[in-house]
Amino acid sequence: MTEMTDPRTRLRRTMMFVPGNNPKMINSADIYGADSLMFDVEDAITITEKDTARYLVANALKALQFHSETVVRINHPTQTPFGMDDLKIILPAKPNMIRLPKVEDISEVELVSNEIERVEKENNWPKGTINIIGAIESVKGLYNVQEICKHPRMMAIALGAEDFIANLKTQRTKTGIELYYARSEILMAARDAGIQCMDTVFSDINDMEGFDREVTNSRDMGFDGKSVIHPKQINEVHRIYTPNDNQLHHALKVLAAFEDSTKNHKGVLAVDGKMIDGPIVVRAKRVVNQAEAAGIDIEKKREEL
Repeated sequence: MTEMTDPRTRLRRTMMFVPGNNPKMINSADIYGADSLMFDVEDAITITEKDTARYLVANALKALQFHSETVVRINHPTQTPFGMDDLKIILPAKPNMIRLPKVEDISEVELVSNEIERVEKENNWPKGTINIIGAIESVKGLYNVQEICKHPRMMAIALGAEDFIANLKTQRTKTGIELYYARSEILMAARDAGIQCMDTVFSDINDMEGFDREVTNSRDMGFDGKSVIHPKQINEVHRIYTPNDNQLHHALKVLAAFEDSTKNHKGVLAVDGKMIDGPIVVRAKRVVNQAEAAGIDIEKKREEL
């Protein structure tokens, strides 16, 4: 995996679930180009295969060179008897992040963080070598999401829709109205804490029209990316999250005008006849950063202006 200076800001447009008990899928997972790979030893794994899955994932992390960020979704450390055993086997294999499912309280994050710190010290790894992404999957977790997001090891927060909807005693709809409040609250908490926010999976892999619509909506809300369950969803998310030429050209013009205004002490800033203020400049910087992170040649685009 390519090293990033700040795990809070690395590119996470896609985080693909990979069953932890499937050697073939683990071995080939890196070829699809997901920004992050989430090896699952939790819900996708039956009780009888928990032990096999955690050892398989740990050995894969040690033996294979993954270009994507590596994340392992463990079982809950207190709500199940499996979570702490997961950490015992997985942490020495040095994944980039642990996904803590069904997180409801800051004490659960601290429990996992303390175990990570212990392993980091044992191996003389720098503090922060392994971080945490939490998943909000209940009303109680949603109520505590602000505190959860502010833990220093928390790099991102995600919505786990299926369990959350079950907790609400409702059902998943095509409009997503049942998740609108949760998405908004989780996103606001992430932005307040300065961490990233991942949207939930879209489970109907044959409904690409619905998938595109949901990804576009989550992007427009402000999410950093989306969890995916099938390789064919990856390119669609990347396409939707990558600024198009018109968006990028406008953003570069805004930043050029802002630089000129600052350098020459101009009091009025306008682009294409429209006044430009601080928030527009901030959005322009985000567009350029997204494009650059997606591999677009920014200097070449500047030359096209």
